[in-house]
Amino acid sequence: AAPRPAHGCGSGALLGRFGVLLQALLALCAFSTLMLKRFKEPKAERRPWRIWFYDTSKQAIGALFIHFANVFLSDLTEEDPCSLYLINFILDATLGMLLIWLGVKVVSWIVQHKKYTYLVFGEYGDPPQAAAWIGQCILYLLIMVFEKTVISLVLLIPGWTKLQQILLGYIPNPQLELVLVMFVVPFIVNAIMFWVVDSLIMRKYKQKDTLDINGSTETPRARRTEESQVLLSPDMDFDQSESDQDISGLRGTNQKMKQPSYQVVI
Repeated sequence: AAPRPAHGCGSGALLGRFGVLLQALLALCAFSTLMLKRFKEPKAERRPWRIWFYDTSKQAIGALFIHFANVFLSDLTEEDPCSLYLINFILDATLGMLLIWLGVKVVSWIVQHKKYTYLVFGEYGDPPQAAAWIGQCILYLLIMVFEKTVISLVLLIPGWTKLQQILLGYIPNPQLELVLVMFVVPFIVNAIMFWVVDSLIMRKYKQKDTLDINGSTETPRARRTEESQVLLSPDMDFDQSESDQDISGLRGTNQKMKQPSYQVVI
């Protein structure tokens, strides 16, 4: 086998003790952004913990698949595995993100066209069904397999070797290179990706219109505005019985005005 280059991390560094520690720390920090995103949601739209777990666990399964696929692909050649992992990761965060978005859109259209309600991303039924979550996990994992396959084909294009030589070649310390490749860069990019993908596959909050007694459509915001105007109106502090008497008096006056009058002329 050809010798490893002098710079960069060595063979098996990604799965070594220090590499595994960095990966565990990365997973903890990256998924904390999803928890932060839940608390940033308005209280009226905030997902219950069970729904939040169903939504984010799909990303966890997909991220684990992509991560271990990148680790496996990075150790296939005699090149610097850290540089190869970083190239895979950058492609996943750019071209791969576009492929994931396209895959979610296509799958969502097919599922809605076929009227498979429980396979719509973010819809789990009432009460939430684990079967719907499993089906959506399988669909999302298939999207990630498609994305990784395309990225692997892109890596077969000549020219990536020169990029990996200049990408991390100026870092002499292998452990520093491992920290940059396995923690710093993935944490920043994963935080953005998790936030975007979670917004893409979660259930969209929709205000349901309500029908009033006259049959007209009234949104909750309009209803709350009307109620606040009524409560703040200074003319609404009179007694209900007095208002009923006034209304009955007005009705009597109107009826008298409507009755025709006759005069007898001799």
